[in-house]
Amino acid sequence: MTMKTLVLSVVAIASTVFVPGMAAAAPAAEEVTPEQWGSVLNLSGRQRMLTQKMSKEALLVAAGVDADANRENLGKTMAMFETTLAGLRDGDESVNLPGTANGRIVKQLDEVKTLYGEIEPIFRSIVGGATPGGTEIATIAAKNPPLLVEMNKAVKMYERESQKVLVGSGDLAVVINLSGKQRMLTQKMSKEFLLVYLGVNVDENRLNVRETSSLFDRTLKGLLDGDTDLELPGTTEQSIRDQLAKVGELWTAFYPVVSKAGDSGVTLTEADVEVVAQKNLPLLKNMNEAVQMYEKLAKGESFAHGGE
Repeated sequence: MTMKTLVLSVVAIASTVFVPGMAAAAPAAEEVTPEQWGSVLNLSGRQRMLTQKMSKEALLVAAGVDADANRENLGKTMAMFETTLAGLRDGDESVNLPGTANGRIVKQLDEVKTLYGEIEPIFRSIVGGATPGGTEIATIAAKNPPLLVEMNKAVKMYERESQKVLVGSGDLAVVINLSGKQRMLTQKMSKEFLLVYLGVNVDENRLNVRETSSLFDRTLKGLLDGDTDLELPGTTEQSIRDQLAKVGELWTAFYPVVSKAGDSGVTLTEADVEVVAQKNLPLLKNMNEAVQMYEKLAKGESFAHGGE
């Protein structure tokens, strides 16, 4: 039985009425439709990526790379993170988020909001025209990882809750989670590369780059052909395999440059930074397209072969 067949077997679950802004009216896990769970898993997973993308954009400003454009990008990324965090907690019909009734997840999202509040003023000042100095860069480096850790805890909670509805399709929840995590890893390794370039915790971030790039590579292979340890069943849908192949081509071009940061014998150059700044976003974009295709499986939708 294919993953898609398993998902289609639960698509008939009825949807519930949602009143915007009323967290208390959020439906229980069993009342959230498979389509809504697809959105929740995708967008909560995207939040992990946004934590890394914000820091990457702030560090690109610090490195003097397209500073005005990256200030603008940072402002947009912050707005997306804040809007999605509120939607996950309290609901947002415009992006098919039903709100969260589970008290433990609400508490976890509130912890994420608290941690974000500790780093948000620095980001806001950069958007306003400031250039981060050593103190601000060190604060970003210190406070970004806990924010990612706590957001990831929320994603894992959602994954467990979704399996109450995606009966027989627990594999799909894992696949959406880990494919979504790949988006985060593109930004995380770019951030770690920039921290090495800027001379921040160099030995630690060299190791981080090696570990992050290794995990990205292994997960990409697991999404395609399966990985028992990662609980990935592999992908049979040809359209998704084609999209993952595009990601693989971009990764092959990106890895030789970003991996330089993991080599203690290599001194990073401005040209290396420019390449990472240019190549990380197409990798992110194409990985995101693959995640959206997996989300369509959760919604019971079909898509054209190799669809853009």
